[in-house]
Amino acid sequence: MTMTPTWPAALTIAGSDSGGGAGIQADLRTFAFHLVHGTSALTCVTAQNTLGVTRVDALPPEAVTAQIAAVTNDIAVQGVKTGMLLNQGIIQAVAEALGALPQVLPVVVDPVMVSRTGAQLIDDDAIATLTRHLIPQARILTPNRYEAQLLSGLEITTLADMEAAACKIHQLGPQAVLVKGGGMTDALRSTDVWFDGRQVVVLEAEVVETKHTHGTGCTLSAAIAANLALGKDPLTAVKDAKNYVTNALKHALAIGQGQGPVGHFFPLIAR
Repeated sequence: MTMTPTWPAALTIAGSDSGGGAGIQADLRTFAFHLVHGTSALTCVTAQNTLGVTRVDALPPEAVTAQIAAVTNDIAVQGVKTGMLLNQGIIQAVAEALGALPQVLPVVVDPVMVSRTGAQLIDDDAIATLTRHLIPQARILTPNRYEAQLLSGLEITTLADMEAAACKIHQLGPQAVLVKGGGMTDALRSTDVWFDGRQVVVLEAEVVETKHTHGTGCTLSAAIAANLALGKDPLTAVKDAKNYVTNALKHALAIGQGQGPVGHFFPLIAR
């Protein structure tokens, strides 16, 4: 039986980044700096650094399911995020595990289907399973430009395109959609579009000029999940998460020889 919550907790279901900039590592740091206890279910292990990924090993779907069950059977999780799920079997297992929970949890689905440069990261069968079984369970879905194009079938080059895509993707079943502007150009790089079936909200932020943006998408979805675990309403959770990411970008870490990560611990730097 789930225990009565004594401290807000959130669950991340995602892959490991050995370089520490994205994935589970970024999610847990983000939870911590929101004063939310972080729990995790690992889906895959990557060998990567600031220069790129050299190997990916998936966990068996049963191992992912077991981790989710171990956490949720004991800890009163109040927010969930999904990141890299890698393949059809894992996606199906995660969708079934979350759907079988006795309580309805706010799930933030970062679809992680296409990179911000437009490279497809999972195969067509996995995308179909994600769309059919997991996306309808999302309290908030956070596709980037290219993922939004794939899900909506629309070409996205303008703000109006982002708005139209958010509205069309909402028909897939998530309670709300946040189309991210990270893959856009100029000021749209820091502009996101929210649609929850009732209102379209354009969320703008300062454009931070830095090449060290690794883990931005993971960090945003984790921050949204943390804010939901803290009891904030979904749109406020998104706004506050967006502010957190903007500040983390301002304190991005120039480490390694390639693209460094955002500075998750900027609140300590500010002190």
